[in-house]
Amino acid sequence: MLKNVKIWLAIAALAGGTIIGCSQDYNDQRPPAGNLDPDNVGLQAKDVQAATDMLAADLLAAPELNQSSTKWTLVVDHMDDMTSERLCPMTPGSANYDIFLSRLKVNLSQLGHGRVQLIENLQKYNDLRSRELSGPQFGQGGAGAPATAVNPEYSLYGKAMDMPNRATNFYHLEFDVTDLKTRETVWTRMYEVQTAR
Repeated sequence: MLKNVKIWLAIAALAGGTIIGCSQDYNDQRPPAGNLDPDNVGLQAKDVQAATDMLAADLLAAPELNQSSTKWTLVVDHMDDMTSERLCPMTPGSANYDIFLSRLKVNLSQLGHGRVQLIENLQKYNDLRSRELSGPQFGQGGAGAPATAVNPEYSLYGKAMDMPNRATNFYHLEFDVTDLKTRETVWTRMYEVQTAR
C-alpha cells in the first residue's frame, strides 16, 4: 500500500512539474507585446502599439473630423517603404510597415463610434466580389465598383523612412489623411524613434 502511494505521489509530482514547465514555456514564448526585447533590433511591437494608439486618439480628436456634419468615409491605403531596409528585405529587423496602418485601422473602428466609416480598398473589394458573387447583376467582367458602392472621401496612407548610423537607426514614420476631392492633406502626424542596430 505504501509503495502504491509513493508511486502515485511520484506521478503527481511529475505531472505537476510538466504543467508548471509548460506554463513557464508559454510565458517565455509569449512575452508582453508592450515590452522591448533586448535581443531584438529595430522597430518592435511596442512601437506599433505606441504609434497606432497615439495616432488613433489624435485623429479622432481632430477638429476637422469632429466639426464635420457627416461621418468621414475613409479608405486605408498602404505604407511606402522608403527605408534603407527595403534594399535588403531578408535582413533581421526588416519590417512590413503596413502593420502600422492595419492596427491603426482597427483602432479607428473600435474607438470611432460612428465618426469614421471605413471603406474597403477598391482592388480588394473587386477581388472579394469576383470570388464570392456571381451573375451579371454583380458586375462580373466590368471595371470598378458598382453604382451602389460608397466611394471614400478620404484616404489614409503613410511612409517609412530611416537614417541608419553605425550603432543606431533613426526611424521617421509619417501618416497622412488626404481629401480625395480637393487633394488637401487634412491631417498629418509622425512617429519617430531611434533604435539600436
